[in-house]
Amino acid sequence: MADRKGLYTADQIKQLEQLYARFHDGSTYPLMERAGGAVYNELRERWPDLRRILVVCGKGNNGGDGFVVARLAAMAGLPVTVALMPGAESPQGDAERAFARLKPTSANVEPWHSQLLDDHDVIVDAILGTGIKGKVKDPFATIINEIVRSNKPVISVDIPSGLVADTGAVLGSAIKADVTVSFIGIKRGMVTSMAADYCGELEVNDLSCGQGIFALVRPKAFLYRYRESIHFLEPRRRTAHKGFFGHVLVIGGAPGFAGAIRMAAEAAARTGAGLVSVLTHSQHSDVLCLNRPEIMCHSATDSASKEGLRSLLEAATVIAIGPGLGQQKWGRNLITMLRDYLKTEAGQKKKTVWDADALNLLSDQPHKIDNRVLTPHPGEAARLLNSRVEQVQLDRFTATSDIVERFGGVCLLKGAGTVIADDHKMNVVTAGNPGMASGGMGDVLTGIIAGLMAQGIPPFDAARIGAAIHGEAAELAVTESGQRQERGLLATDLFLYIRRLVNPESKN
Repeated sequence: MADRKGLYTADQIKQLEQLYARFHDGSTYPLMERAGGAVYNELRERWPDLRRILVVCGKGNNGGDGFVVARLAAMAGLPVTVALMPGAESPQGDAERAFARLKPTSANVEPWHSQLLDDHDVIVDAILGTGIKGKVKDPFATIINEIVRSNKPVISVDIPSGLVADTGAVLGSAIKADVTVSFIGIKRGMVTSMAADYCGELEVNDLSCGQGIFALVRPKAFLYRYRESIHFLEPRRRTAHKGFFGHVLVIGGAPGFAGAIRMAAEAAARTGAGLVSVLTHSQHSDVLCLNRPEIMCHSATDSASKEGLRSLLEAATVIAIGPGLGQQKWGRNLITMLRDYLKTEAGQKKKTVWDADALNLLSDQPHKIDNRVLTPHPGEAARLLNSRVEQVQLDRFTATSDIVERFGGVCLLKGAGTVIADDHKMNVVTAGNPGMASGGMGDVLTGIIAGLMAQGIPPFDAARIGAAIHGEAAELAVTESGQRQERGLLATDLFLYIRRLVNPESKN
């Protein structure tokens, strides 16, 4: 059985197929039969009343899987049409064998033409597989766009045609599936970048390749889910006191941005940090804690003594910098102060979280530190890499690894399918929803991660647990009313659910 958390590259899937063939008389055709059977069964389960099926087949093995689906549907007495893409009328290898078995059935086989979309109830996308590298070109692009515009239900074979298996990028055109049946293992591009808009519901079938096969190919990236965090969040000892759970110092809050630092600080407290302090602009320091007196507020001015500021840094277990920091002189001075401190003997041991404008300022003066977490969104990641947002989104895995290589520590690249990596490990967290596209969500995530690190959780684990809690809290917040309400979700709506999630032994 495949590792249900493993995220495989297209090349690794090919390796698994070849290993299967090596141990099964050199043939991969049984995998094609099982793949087609898995899609057919899913098709019947999803749309039990369907009557007319259109299977659109390309010339490769993806099309061969489609031939199997069509044959099984025809044998069940369902009206089915196979629309052949250019080149698919002369398939090779396993696909040729599947095509030969299809011909004696009642399935109608003809070249693609757009009128077929009007005559069928559901579409099986077996056009392009996992091998695409460049932009989808005509006539494939035009046909894919016609299928998308038809608004007919679509089930994709292995991966939506046009979605890049290794990255989740869409290069030109791609099928928007209602459901995708992925074979052997999850392709890593199916859980990040544009994938959520194209895969629909994702079903995975390992095609009974055998556990021994999967033991020979180890994925480099893995899905991470909240339930894997439970052992880090055990109930506290009855004799515990606040000194056991660390002290978070959050630095930020330039004029006009008091909310950012307030949200980050409260998130750290709700996550369980023993103490939380903020170092913020003098405009905010006297009022920031009025509605949350548990937060200790300190003023940072140009005239503040270096000794006083350093004492705050030394008292902290974890320092989070960036929420509402700004890029003006005030924020730059605080960055310089922290960087100078982190060069000292005591500072080199300090754990830090860098977010928002701290990342933008870091991009101006790159330096490498291992004991920290960076939490960029794609725009900030592009600046860190002196690149473009589009380039980051084309390959979020590589972008995350490149940031780690350049800046050290742990990188958490935010977005749909958050990627977390250090020098040795890589995880993807898919929890969350579009309601999180609102101001302050990143500040809350920074506070969660800092709060977890303050309680002794290592940076990589704190980052992935924090991302999982953040996403799960947002899911609870939009579903608590009994109906899904994503629009209008606020960052502060997550606080109640964060507290529930960091206490998994309590009744959620």
